[in-house]
Amino acid sequence: MAKLSVNINKIATLRNSRGGNVPNVVQFAKDAQRFGAQGITIHPRPDERHIRYQDAHDLKEAVYTEYNIEGNPIPKFIDLVLQVKPTQVTLVPDAEDAITSNAGWDTIKHKDFLVDVIKEFKQNGIRTSIFVDPVLNLVEGAKETGTDRIELYTEAFAHNYVQGNNEGVKPYTACAELANKLGMGVNAGHDLSLDNIQFFKEHIPGLLEVSIGHALVAESLYLGVENVIQMYLRKLK
Repeated sequence: MAKLSVNINKIATLRNSRGGNVPNVVQFAKDAQRFGAQGITIHPRPDERHIRYQDAHDLKEAVYTEYNIEGNPIPKFIDLVLQVKPTQVTLVPDAEDAITSNAGWDTIKHKDFLVDVIKEFKQNGIRTSIFVDPVLNLVEGAKETGTDRIELYTEAFAHNYVQGNNEGVKPYTACAELANKLGMGVNAGHDLSLDNIQFFKEHIPGLLEVSIGHALVAESLYLGVENVIQMYLRKLK
């Protein structure tokens, strides 16, 4: 079974829109785990427009499953991760003004940089994952960085799936097979939802973890958080 890590950025966005501490992101993380989530993901950005850097510290004691911190490894982010020491750090090359992540790493062009960053995290006992597009040579490049896992960027799959093009999963299957062969774990995330998650999971060999936030929170507005988490868990079996 692939693990479900709930991205709680949208909960922080809602809190920040009103001020104060409602909804409380720490309590939401506790509740999500109580409802069955097997991990919590946050993606702090430099402008702290949703998750704040202090949230990352506050969540440390609340997350008793897997704690995944995503982000672009600028110095401020690297310092945060080394202070918090989450279970996993996922490296994402997003620009500071990006609304959401929109591309994976060029693992060949940025190999030397990634090698240095990943080495530092691994020396501190933090599992590493690299956000990558479903391109075989980029998966091969990821292997050369020393990363433990890759996270497949699934926006293209989700777009194809909603258009009725099930063939769009094939590059992801091929990349997962290659990652397995090379000894890297496979995670996935971005635009995965209740509509497409089961199909995706069934076509990705060795899928270890999915990180889902926007869709899960949106679906929960109608169906309830506890119910939606349980629905994901059933589809991920």
